[in-house]
Amino acid sequence: MKKNIFFITFTLLLSCASLLFAQQTAKPNILFIAIDDLKPELGCYGNKMIKTPNIDRLAAMGTVFLNNYCQQAVCGPTRASLMTGKRPDYTKVWDLKTPMRDVTPDILSLPQYLVSQGYTTQGIGKVYDPRDVDKQLDAPSWSVPFYKVDNKYYDAVTGPPVLGQYQSPATRAEYEKYTKEAKANGLTGKDARLYVEDRVKPTTECINVPENAYEDGANVLMALDILKDLKGADKPFFFAVGIHKPHLPFVAPKKYWDLYNREDMPVAQFQEAPKNAVSAAFSDVGEMKKYTDIPALLSFTDQKPYGLTLPIDKQKELIHGYYAAISYTDALVGKLLNTLDSLGLTKNTIIVLWGDHGWHLGDHNMWCKHTNFEAATHAPLIFAAPGIKPSKATNMTEFVDIFPTLCELTGVKTPAILDGKSLVSMMKDTKTTVKEFSVSQYPRNVKVNGKTEKYMGYSIRTPQYRYTLWMGKDFRTTQPFSKDLVRGKEMYDYKKDPLETNNVVDDKSYEKLSMELNKKITDFFKTQLNNK
Repeated sequence: MKKNIFFITFTLLLSCASLLFAQQTAKPNILFIAIDDLKPELGCYGNKMIKTPNIDRLAAMGTVFLNNYCQQAVCGPTRASLMTGKRPDYTKVWDLKTPMRDVTPDILSLPQYLVSQGYTTQGIGKVYDPRDVDKQLDAPSWSVPFYKVDNKYYDAVTGPPVLGQYQSPATRAEYEKYTKEAKANGLTGKDARLYVEDRVKPTTECINVPENAYEDGANVLMALDILKDLKGADKPFFFAVGIHKPHLPFVAPKKYWDLYNREDMPVAQFQEAPKNAVSAAFSDVGEMKKYTDIPALLSFTDQKPYGLTLPIDKQKELIHGYYAAISYTDALVGKLLNTLDSLGLTKNTIIVLWGDHGWHLGDHNMWCKHTNFEAATHAPLIFAAPGIKPSKATNMTEFVDIFPTLCELTGVKTPAILDGKSLVSMMKDTKTTVKEFSVSQYPRNVKVNGKTEKYMGYSIRTPQYRYTLWMGKDFRTTQPFSKDLVRGKEMYDYKKDPLETNNVVDDKSYEKLSMELNKKITDFFKTQLNNK
């Protein structure tokens, strides 16, 4: 009898020890939150007006990377780069129409690699830009087919939004009117949609509807159910949840608009071109001009030779909408965090939150992204990992660092091919430096003597300075550098000139520093020559 009791007790202890060991050695889950067009206008980044209690709560759990930069300030290229840990000149995705695996067939994505390391990988919402991947939203990345929101998750009263965006009765009425016109004109599919969008596509919408009247709210409700299913999975999970707002149009439930007073909206202090500006540095703000309430404003507003000049009232409306959309997104992030907590998953889940690039809000007379300026390239990045104390890191980071960081945090081998560096050492000690500078780039088609020349602007950002070379003749870093291809130079000193009012690259007082930064960027070019 005593032997039986001893045997049973020993067996139970062994089982408990085995279970405890399994729990301690199990790979952590990953919740990967991708947010579209989110610049660092967040409480945890120092904005005292914005209402982002949930993202700030996440920040209080982890490491906020205060000086993080994207590789190219537009959705498709920056996401292709982030998801593969490779720079755009390797992915060959510089636009919104090139399928990544068509031009770089052997490229390895982060979730694809994690599948090989024993993870289940799933996604919903905007993670990759759909224009730069296959119809399965990059089939090799997902162990389960990428989710498309089920209509049952939309509000039963409103149903899904028209054009994927709008719930206003007035906009719905116009949508129905122009849809009938398109059909009467024999238009179908994409042509019919473009016909409607050319006539009804406002930049903002403030209406009293629930969160799931819009796609992001419905997506996140479905994501919560997916998380519940993932809790019982026999593998650790990588779950990517993409949130589209605060991307244009700025639509959000009225309660998030009500958090702010429009008269308090902070219009940009400096809405001019920098002194000694390089003309290639500016975009044509084509994205904003496609919205149907913008052209009428241009007819009575004197336009500058760069950017887009909008009346102050419209500027305040847009900034109000951007803030409301951020607060709406923040509430959805809160639902994800609350569900992790309620399922008991938080303690063994790495949470990564990023905005794919910055966004101009009138600075330099610019709106949207599409530049190498600070407003477009500076992007939020937050990591919260079990066992690592919360902190704020001020040294330089960039999105190619996410892939190797997750490898180290999950204990899997880091692929040698990656361009980024792990940030785990910075998470453990914020005084640590893993790189001298971050690198961004942006292409331009520039008229030169009546002909179009393809430029690429490469920009390095150090803790104090930005140095940019605009290269001509379709230059890429995978070919030898020649100073004969340099078409323009920029340098900004953020300690003395945080608003980028003066390009000091040819200022005699910066001559030595300009030469040093020029050497840094050309040395960087040399490291990329074999990165094909």
